[in-house]
Amino acid sequence: MSLTIYSTLSGKKEVFEPREPGKIGLYVCGITVYDYCHIGHARVLVAFDVMSRFLRSQQWNVNYVRNITDIDDKIIDRAADNGERYTDLTSRYIEFMHEDERALGILPPDTEPRATAHIDDIIAMIETLIEKGYAYSASNGDVYYRVSRFADYGKLTNKDPEQLLAGARVEVDSAKEDPRDFALWKFAAEADVGWISPFGRGRPGWHIECSAMSKACLGAHFDIHGGGPDLPFPHHENEIAQSEAANGCQYANYWMHAGAVRLDGEKMSKSLGNFFTIRDVLKQYHAEVVRYLLISSHYRSPINYSEENLVEAKAGLDRLYNALRGYESVAATSLEELAGNEFYKKFVAAMNDDFNTRVALAVMFDLVRALNSAKGKQEAEPLVAELKAMGQLLGLFGSAPDDFLQSAGESDLAAETVEALIAERAQAKRDKNFARADEVRDQLLAAGILLEDSAEGTKWRRDA
Repeated sequence: MSLTIYSTLSGKKEVFEPREPGKIGLYVCGITVYDYCHIGHARVLVAFDVMSRFLRSQQWNVNYVRNITDIDDKIIDRAADNGERYTDLTSRYIEFMHEDERALGILPPDTEPRATAHIDDIIAMIETLIEKGYAYSASNGDVYYRVSRFADYGKLTNKDPEQLLAGARVEVDSAKEDPRDFALWKFAAEADVGWISPFGRGRPGWHIECSAMSKACLGAHFDIHGGGPDLPFPHHENEIAQSEAANGCQYANYWMHAGAVRLDGEKMSKSLGNFFTIRDVLKQYHAEVVRYLLISSHYRSPINYSEENLVEAKAGLDRLYNALRGYESVAATSLEELAGNEFYKKFVAAMNDDFNTRVALAVMFDLVRALNSAKGKQEAEPLVAELKAMGQLLGLFGSAPDDFLQSAGESDLAAETVEALIAERAQAKRDKNFARADEVRDQLLAAGILLEDSAEGTKWRRDA
């Protein structure tokens, strides 16, 4: 089955056609590093992590580039508020970002360019835009992009420039030729953060950074550009205008945007002050539960962040892990061996259909039902191996089943306490003190501990 992708540019699903056979150049707008990453960031990071994992499993040669914005007004302002150098601030939050990514099982991109390492590329692109008449130096020392010069401005969001102006949050600035024009280079005094350029001392605007970094890493024209739900306008419209004007060719063939994370129906964002950082959430929930929540919906669909949905995600992941219990020694089937398997073919079909993880997970639950009906280990083990292989493509099953099912939150009974109570219950049963055995079971149940007795002994897990 061919890979189909929904492109924001066309507003429909398209059969993916690579620029080079078997190869995919993927650029994703990354984090502006001045604070901890929140769950909205995690949505984007996990979505494109799943995509790159799957594409590679299907023998695509993926060059995944995800940038870091390490120079920006917010960064400079936060560093000034803290009384520290901006480089110290960004270094600290880059490490925090990497810690969060590792916790969520997000693999690093192939290349992670930083804006400050590409100042020469940024200056060169601005020079080209000035030479071609698409940019101009203003009286205030800034350099602006001349929006009226680019005939296709607004094609990504399918609105004309006049409509886009209403949502642009354009500041009144008499130095601009047109209120819609945006900064490519911002003047910086000697005491401020800045670099020397042919158009004066300053620093780059946000939009030009990605145009320069993507070109440096993937070339002027590449396959897929991705990002979060808040980026189509103005950031990605401006990237297109800059890049296509400077380079004289199409910028990216496909544009992909992850859906928003909402809290009580409102978009979650730092500007609204209603966001949860990844590390705060991970204090209460296992990282795989958070990852599962983020892939349980299609990547383009909005997700409502709530305790109820996290509990539901925990329950779903419990079912998958519970099916693997007792099969810890069974290895995941190699993808070559899976090629003809019916469950795997359905899984691949779902993922080839614009990375539909919701349907892919449904296939995995169909497989669990078949596994639960299997007669004996000989019939069950191939199904377990297939389930593990699918889970790994989604970045799941990073823990042993018991480790996951028995993992504790801050307020839960410690595993050692649970084990001691189970041992006490077993001794009470041997002593025929069934009243005490029942008391212990009820005590554990009240603490959210479910017991499963069998001939091999008692297994336990925490209730979702």
